[in-house]
Amino acid sequence: MPQYQRPTGTLDILPEEQPYWYHVRSRARHLAELAGFERMDVPIFETTEVFARGVGAGTDIVDKEMYSFEDKGGSPITLRPEFTAGIVRAYIENGMHVRSQPVKLYTFGPIFRYERPQAGRYRQHTQFNVEILGEQDPIADLEVMLLAWDLYADLGFRDLAFQLNSTGCPQCKPQYVSLLKAYYDERYAQACDDCHRRLERSPLRVLDCKSKQCQPIIAAAPHIADHLCPECEAHFAALRQYLELLERRYTINHLLVRGLDYYTKTVFEVWAAGIGAQSAVCGGGRYDGLAELLGGPPTPGVGFGSGMERIILVMQELDVEAPPIPSPAVFLVHLGAPAKRKALELTYALRTEDVSAWISHGDRGLRSQLREAGKRAAHYAVILGENELASGVASVRDMEAGEQVDVQLSDLVTWLKEHVRGRLSVPNTSR
Repeated sequence: MPQYQRPTGTLDILPEEQPYWYHVRSRARHLAELAGFERMDVPIFETTEVFARGVGAGTDIVDKEMYSFEDKGGSPITLRPEFTAGIVRAYIENGMHVRSQPVKLYTFGPIFRYERPQAGRYRQHTQFNVEILGEQDPIADLEVMLLAWDLYADLGFRDLAFQLNSTGCPQCKPQYVSLLKAYYDERYAQACDDCHRRLERSPLRVLDCKSKQCQPIIAAAPHIADHLCPECEAHFAALRQYLELLERRYTINHLLVRGLDYYTKTVFEVWAAGIGAQSAVCGGGRYDGLAELLGGPPTPGVGFGSGMERIILVMQELDVEAPPIPSPAVFLVHLGAPAKRKALELTYALRTEDVSAWISHGDRGLRSQLREAGKRAAHYAVILGENELASGVASVRDMEAGEQVDVQLSDLVTWLKEHVRGRLSVPNTSR
């Protein structure tokens, strides 16, 4: 066993696994920008109060999972357990309400939660996060949901469908919460201890309980969709009409409340087939009151977050291959000290021309260096030795075709640049 190991719940992403990460990030970025979203990055840590107020006391995240500490100045700091509260803080602090609304944002970055590690879920994981701020129109909800759908479809997920619910707003949610608490008061003895605590601090969370003894109570509980105010009812109806217009499958799930206190109106998950017991691949919803909680002006918002580790795990389970990261275009082989110096000059001349180049390290023989060029899947190997330097030419081997030609050293960079770009512009029909 090595003396030091990575902390529990963390992951080393090795070079051979990077093609999946590169591909998922690339597709997510492309689809987000295609829909008009702009990249924004926020700090990995925030003042603890941002998450305590934003996410909500009584949630598992705040009570059990946050990595919180005092910095050297005595300030309470928390590593972000989710993106939305920090992004809304940044929206307020940077005066983004004066921009044309809505503001559509996306980002990538690590999330930290102290929870039980399991497949695709880690204490530090990377999230793709999407937000629309400054718009109440259910089309904003739809745009967020469709970006999630389009990403998973693009990555090879099958039989996608939404799980959908509305959690109401400050006008109608309190009345429903009172009704739900009265319902549970009559069944208090049958509910689990966790639900007893949830009823005091975050009542809607009782609907998300997984305890076997609570399932009959949950099954007969009143549905919030039956107690929405006219505004929430109209918002929910319009969103469903848009989904039907675009032929996106959905199921109303009366038990879907998500785990964060800031949600209002729409909450949703994307489910996919063939990925085991946990069918949900991401979740999100609307949070129209969050900006006010963080001291800003009333600002509606809606968004979602998706863990990239889980996306990649599912892709691998579905046998979806990621395109390989491009291999070096040119591998410089050198025999002798003068040739090594010339190879070094050529390597950086090629990189200056935006041609990827790899120079052989050490002083190995010709066969060993060509073997390495093959392992690295280089397109061309440039061979330089005493004879090549004396004659002012280089031997260039096409590693795929096995053919070799002589090229004047004075023309070599231009020749390689043209041939490499010509090869890369030809579609690869083998995949």
